[in-house]
Amino acid sequence: MNNPVRVTLLVLLSALTAACSENSAPQQGAEQTTQQTFEWKMVTAWPKNFPGLGRGPETFADVVEKMSAGRLKVTVYGAGELVPGFEVFDTVSQGTAQMGHAGAYYWKGKIPAAPIFSAIPFGMNAIEMNAWLQYGGGMELWRELYAPFNVIPFAGGNSGVQMAGWFKDEITSLEDFRGLKMRIPGLGGEVFKEVGGVPVTLTGGEIFVALQTGAIDATEWVGPYNDLAFGLHRAADYYYHSGWHEPGTALEFIVNKDAFNALPDDLQAIVETATRAVNQDMLDEYTARNNNAMQTLIEEHGVQVRPLPDDVIRALRAATTRVMEKQAANDADFARIYKAYQSFYRDVAQYHALSEKAYYNNRDK
Repeated sequence: MNNPVRVTLLVLLSALTAACSENSAPQQGAEQTTQQTFEWKMVTAWPKNFPGLGRGPETFADVVEKMSAGRLKVTVYGAGELVPGFEVFDTVSQGTAQMGHAGAYYWKGKIPAAPIFSAIPFGMNAIEMNAWLQYGGGMELWRELYAPFNVIPFAGGNSGVQMAGWFKDEITSLEDFRGLKMRIPGLGGEVFKEVGGVPVTLTGGEIFVALQTGAIDATEWVGPYNDLAFGLHRAADYYYHSGWHEPGTALEFIVNKDAFNALPDDLQAIVETATRAVNQDMLDEYTARNNNAMQTLIEEHGVQVRPLPDDVIRALRAATTRVMEKQAANDADFARIYKAYQSFYRDVAQYHALSEKAYYNNRDK
């Protein structure tokens, strides 16, 4: 169940926006609105009720129903319950489900620029990504990109900096990546391929068996909180940091445009505000839970946590530059959106060098 205090705070926040919308409408329209009810389906790319990723959609559904006094009810389906995880986008685009929750990098085969709105290797962290989306023009670009598919995206959570992943064998140099089969999606997978690895795309529910049986040699997933829940420590001995590939992975709520437009103004406001609340709530949860999970992995399960060698990081950073240049050369939307991303990134990174990074350096002396 959701933390009652957390849900109450989210409801109060969203109710304020809804109340403003209702108070500005003519009284006759408000009376008509209260008689309307809507039932939505939300398909997700995660196992039902999975910590963090899976609980975000459930929290959204709970908050929206409470704040709308039951006028908008959202039923959440885990990956495979209604459709496979990789079919979430198409299902929402077609209107079979009104809403979905997933990661934008899953759609790179359909929309090459989509992964920019999830994670770029060595790119922006969660704070910076949220700032770009909400106040740097990123959201407008994202919605423009998805518009031809009749889909409206909303920021839907962030896991923060991820771990580099689980490996069956020790990584001592870049040579150890040659021919290595690793579950790693999105642009991170393209970079891994650039340095000689073999990227494999799997949904979360498929990872443990693939790693345990040797179908893959390594996997990244999210971080200690989710990795412990999947029991990945039982399938691989070495846990590496840092998360070069996903420095602040943004998740997405996607809504069928026709379904959204069919809602009255106050319910549209509730949906938008609830996504903003859940977006922040998920990052808070990961920040709070990852440390305890890491301690459990180390102290109770004897997991070996190691940094990737410096030469590996240097090679991955150089490969990232090459991959991004290739992606931009092959897709006009990618080039245009990445240019906007880079512009914001340069400015915010410069400021964070004087603020966040400088503070960490002082704190850790």
